[in-house]
Amino acid sequence: MVTVIYPQKQAGPGMAMHDISKKAAKIAEDYKDVTIGIFGSHSGKEVGMSAKAWGFRTVIVVQKGREKLYTKYNRWLYDEVIVLDRFKDMLNEEVQERLRELNTVFIPNRSFAVYVGYDGIENEFEVPIYGNRFLLRAEERNYEKGQYYLLKKAGVRIPKEFSSPEEIDRLVVVKVQQAKNPLERAFFYAVSPEDYYRQAEELLKAGVINEEGLKNARIEEYVLGARFNANFHSYALKDAFGDFDFVGFSDRRQVNLQGFLNLPAKDQLKINVPVKNEEIGHFGITMRESKQQMVYETAENFIRACEAEYPPGIIGLFGLQGAVAYSPEDETKLEFVVFDVSMRVPGDPAIGPTSPEMRNLSLKHGVKIEDPLDLSMMEIKKAIEDGRLSEIVT
Repeated sequence: MVTVIYPQKQAGPGMAMHDISKKAAKIAEDYKDVTIGIFGSHSGKEVGMSAKAWGFRTVIVVQKGREKLYTKYNRWLYDEVIVLDRFKDMLNEEVQERLRELNTVFIPNRSFAVYVGYDGIENEFEVPIYGNRFLLRAEERNYEKGQYYLLKKAGVRIPKEFSSPEEIDRLVVVKVQQAKNPLERAFFYAVSPEDYYRQAEELLKAGVINEEGLKNARIEEYVLGARFNANFHSYALKDAFGDFDFVGFSDRRQVNLQGFLNLPAKDQLKINVPVKNEEIGHFGITMRESKQQMVYETAENFIRACEAEYPPGIIGLFGLQGAVAYSPEDETKLEFVVFDVSMRVPGDPAIGPTSPEMRNLSLKHGVKIEDPLDLSMMEIKKAIEDGRLSEIVT
């Protein structure tokens, strides 16, 4: 057990995109065993539990001031802890060197992408990552080859986008980055240009959003349908495990939206407080079997699009967040409309305990599967046993 505190230091110059992936694969080839690297936020407990359950050593990287959940209350999940002044210090050479000494395969999550940054991950972080490090950036909605680009390539229905408030002619949801939280957005709903500008002004005055966030906001139709987060695991070793697995459905609980929804409609109208869709929890849900095929097909098409645009494609867990709604062309037909994609561990500890798919996957693979991340550990372990670790990392 070692706790290390590294001082802040500028990271060195980056490498070309393809070079760092090749280097990561070569580093992984030389590993004799593997330590699972964990980022101390978002899904740090989930990864720790699966890694330890599968017999791996673990190392977690935490930031001073927000480490106690991992270093005190759940310390048994982590063999080694690296404590940093700030998460971005992961790019420091001495931190990376320690991770390589431990034979680390790092599991990326949303917090890792946001706090360390795409440029650093793609060009400077010379530690093997389980998954496709270049797909993390594609989660950004304003990136030219981001998730909406990929969904269109896959032929997946997405909500209609409005390029300016003046075009609003129906109920829309406006997705704006929160001013003080880089991980969350402040949604608001509008039915006309006037409604949009009135609410935007209120949020700006309240400091919930800023002008930059509003400028880059996405305005899209509000899809009237039942919400489902459909979660999957895509394999690199397809010859061993198949193409992909469905791991279960879930939905979110959000602050302070949940508080509004708990009130009768007449009382909701009395409250003049900006709604913040900050994720605070999850719950498990199911879908009728007769409608599940379209969700599998959506995932399959999305995986193919990612392979074509970001080879080697998706490796590991990902989520398609959307709603089942009636088709605008045929009101008797239901479609799975996707409005958000998680290009990495979705960070939802409810999936394992609530999903009937865990039993299904235990039967398929012949081992006990209790959590979606068990599939990641299963593939990593198989890659080690077969000398194919370089095939599952970038």
